[in-house]
Amino acid sequence: MKKTAVLMVCMGNICRSPMAEGAFAKALQLADLSAVVSIDSAGTHDYHVGDAPDLRAQRTALSHGFDISGLRGRQVQDSDFDRFDYVLAMDSQNFNALKHRAHARHHAKIKLLLSFSRRYPNLDVPDPYYGGQQGFDLTLEMVEDAAEGLLKHILAARIKVG
Repeated sequence: MKKTAVLMVCMGNICRSPMAEGAFAKALQLADLSAVVSIDSAGTHDYHVGDAPDLRAQRTALSHGFDISGLRGRQVQDSDFDRFDYVLAMDSQNFNALKHRAHARHHAKIKLLLSFSRRYPNLDVPDPYYGGQQGFDLTLEMVEDAAEGLLKHILAARIKVG
């Protein structure tokens, strides 16, 4: 069975989506599933291509036991819609941008990340960039909760198929 591929997407790929990538990578590692699920992140805009995640995002991730300092911002490419099984937007604005960009055959794989959350179902992950530390803490709390639900969903789907 091929690896399940997941792409986390926000606007600039320096706060929310790298934090979500790191949180999900940590969940995969703890569940010993890194060999069957791959994770990446990207932005809908090219504002921060090549940049490391925001230092506040890095510090918040480190305080939760994972390091995102090696990640670099990149923009979503058309080929991502073929490559990834799940394209998960952090908010409705980026969700709509992804739906607009993708061919209709890929629309089913585009979802809000928090559609997998138990505590914050179908909400937007707020952009913490212009706020204080509380915004980064909330973002991480939300994406960690969604990472747990996403992992359960993918495992159930793989068992059903395999």
